[in-house]
Amino acid sequence: MATQVAQLRSINPYTEEEIESFDVSTEREIDAALNAAHAASQGHDAHGWRDTTPAQRATLLRRVAGLLRDDTARHALSITREMGKPLAESRAEVEKCAVACDYVADNLAMFLADEPAPSDSASSFIAFEPLGTVLACMPWNFPYWQVFRCAAFGIGAGNCVVLKHANNVTRCALNLAELFAAAGFPPGVFATLVLPVETVADLIADPRIAAVSLTGSTAAGRSVGRHAGEHLKKCVLELGGSDAFVVLDDADLDEAAKVGARSRFQNAGQSCIAAKRFIVMESVAGDFVERFVAEAERMVLGDPCDDRTTMGPLARRDLVQSLERQLNESVRQGARLRTGGTRPDRGGCFFTPTVIDRCDAETSAFHHETFGPLAAVATVASEADALQLANHSMFGLGGNVWTRDLDRGLHFARRLESGGVFINGMTHSDPRIPFGGVKESGYGRELHRSGMLEFVNLKTIWLPRHD
Repeated sequence: MATQVAQLRSINPYTEEEIESFDVSTEREIDAALNAAHAASQGHDAHGWRDTTPAQRATLLRRVAGLLRDDTARHALSITREMGKPLAESRAEVEKCAVACDYVADNLAMFLADEPAPSDSASSFIAFEPLGTVLACMPWNFPYWQVFRCAAFGIGAGNCVVLKHANNVTRCALNLAELFAAAGFPPGVFATLVLPVETVADLIADPRIAAVSLTGSTAAGRSVGRHAGEHLKKCVLELGGSDAFVVLDDADLDEAAKVGARSRFQNAGQSCIAAKRFIVMESVAGDFVERFVAEAERMVLGDPCDDRTTMGPLARRDLVQSLERQLNESVRQGARLRTGGTRPDRGGCFFTPTVIDRCDAETSAFHHETFGPLAAVATVASEADALQLANHSMFGLGGNVWTRDLDRGLHFARRLESGGVFINGMTHSDPRIPFGGVKESGYGRELHRSGMLEFVNLKTIWLPRHD
């Protein structure tokens, strides 16, 4: 698995200075990691990770949760330095990972208990057995949480996890490997490889890898899905999103504007489940946009290590340039700039919180995914038009609908084509509920028992009758 890159670099997006450089994993290191994971995941003489009890795994997961909480400040600072989100958001991300570990630990025995399946037998049941080693290909925007969505559930099920993280958050990736080791997990159960993206196809092809989990772009999902299919390996793909945020004519406009701004501008808009396409009924559009623009203009840009900052820089300079191109194209297509749309006169990868309106289905920032602080607003005449426009998208990850009539909201939610819909609330992931999408937002689920079962073998065991 020869690589063309000798080192990966972490760049602080606030200062745009190099934080640290990392040697790419050698072929010997890759081989050792895969061998250790394969040995642990397969087990020999009932001594492998797969042969541990749910109670044993739960104990170690609780240790991880404790270590995260004990050292939140250090972990949060690593996140902020490598990808730029405010420290308050980074601290919340670390806590969310701890919560996930506790949730898995608390429910592991129930999730994996044999399930009776009456048939023509004397007794038949479903056993839930780990697949082996899962390759986790993870992105930079939530550098801890994205990993734990896969790792806590996959490892809890008895699998091993080999992490290939995004190149710009390598320190975070190495922190995670140290964390699992410090918690007492056996060698091979969790490993980080420092590798460029070009090596992923070879990793998928390796017979020691049993399955793949990817969070990333739709293009990356097509590539990983193609390679996984070629080698007949299970994969879960959590891909792009362009979530609809629908405001009906009876919505609480103040609350919708506040939550909409938080959903759009949290993490500098760099979230697959951020609200991106704002679809507002025309009778309330003017009032909503006025409130929404005011919320955007309240955002405080600055040093992400300063707790007064509410929005930090984007993670990389090229992301700023891409967002600027998308905005300019949208304005040329007829969208109106209401606020923002500039790079502040300062260092760092900043872009001001931006709102455009007068969008339609083909406006660039409305039709394509935006990964930055840019909100696109379209106005519709009716609830039916709102639903049609919301579903007129290649994506289907999350969505929101705002109305004072919960029955109306529920009816709308059932017809919205997405993996999840939040009525009068902000779309978010929660370990207690399934997470994933439809259409070009991918397939498979993370979190909840559903996410754990993605990487287990549902084995039927049948016993004969004795007549």
